[in-house]
Amino acid sequence: MLRATGAFGGEVMEIDIHSLKTYNELAKEGAESAADALSELAGIETRVEVTDVSLLSAADLQYEFAGREFAGVEVASGEPLSGETVLVFDDEGREMITSNLVPSADEQLTESAILEVGNIMVNGFIGGWADHLDTSVDVSPPEYVEGTGTGVLPELAAGSNEYAFVFRNCVEAVDDSVDFHMLLFPDIDSLERILENRGDGGISREKLEVFTEMTERGATKAADNITTMTGLTTGVEVNRLSFVPIADIPAHVSDERRVGTAVEYSGTPSGYLAILFDPAAARTAVDALLSIESEGEWTDQERSALEELCNVIASGFIDGWANVLETSIRHSPPEFVADMSSSIVSPIIADIARSEEYAFMLDSTICTGDSKTLQCRLFALPQSGELETALDELLVKRAGETDVDPDAVF
Repeated sequence: MLRATGAFGGEVMEIDIHSLKTYNELAKEGAESAADALSELAGIETRVEVTDVSLLSAADLQYEFAGREFAGVEVASGEPLSGETVLVFDDEGREMITSNLVPSADEQLTESAILEVGNIMVNGFIGGWADHLDTSVDVSPPEYVEGTGTGVLPELAAGSNEYAFVFRNCVEAVDDSVDFHMLLFPDIDSLERILENRGDGGISREKLEVFTEMTERGATKAADNITTMTGLTTGVEVNRLSFVPIADIPAHVSDERRVGTAVEYSGTPSGYLAILFDPAAARTAVDALLSIESEGEWTDQERSALEELCNVIASGFIDGWANVLETSIRHSPPEFVADMSSSIVSPIIADIARSEEYAFMLDSTICTGDSKTLQCRLFALPQSGELETALDELLVKRAGETDVDPDAVF
């Protein structure tokens, strides 16, 4: 799987939603150009699977890169897309590329192959943006980078306390699943000129950050509710806000089998929340609730217990929004479901797709028990128009508080 991403952090700016759609499409086109270049060079058949624009913290980037070795290239670009682009391959991706290009395990030849492939792919990625902007973008010769986790990223991404917008594309090798990461870090002034709102309907980066903070607090409250009910140790591992094409949502939630529920919430904003446990985590939580050890088919008692747990998770997650936005938000009673994640969310997608092509998706991961492999993922999909209205009212009512310290809102 190729994961192409681009990011920035910095000053408050007003973002045009139409620009987000445009540059989401551009990121996908750039990834397609990069994937085509990889196919030609290494004979690897690829396809672009997922595109989104995510708002991430440095901790989220560390979570995504943690514990793995990467090698790739770093390239600097000039106006109007001034900044740095990093393309890195994990061990499996590096092996796939070099096995097709390098006849031996010669370290120098391997590094040269990575430089060649990385340079061509990055140029293809940046070239797509340049074509849209109807200009040329100067790029520096590639510099080889290698390291563990976020050590391969610029210091801005690896250690900053700021949030970062991340343009991400997932491109899948048809015959293999391999991770490649392409991150574009534009200078803030450069990106502001590209993404700035030039009309009505803009959302400030600050408001999106506040909403992401709200969601993290909601996920933490949901995790605390799990601990209170079950006695299990919990923690929020990742929390991100993504702007995604509706058609790509199933790929985000995957086809893995999950147990949980999907509820509809109404108010300001309205939308849907899917609560998806991996089966082992669901069993662990229910066993703790009922003081039993269960296996096999889910009994009515076990289903009811999980529905009760999902109810308090949903309440903890959504009530935080209502408190901060000073609105009333109610959710439907949860109903037990066991199926593939994509199948569980498909009715939600079908409903949202009637009026939207893109959606803001909030993705939080809660780990339960002593093992980080036991997870519960929360996918919230608020109606975009209502979210925009709610955030606009939040800024008007509490601008002084959010300007000084978003934490004060909570």
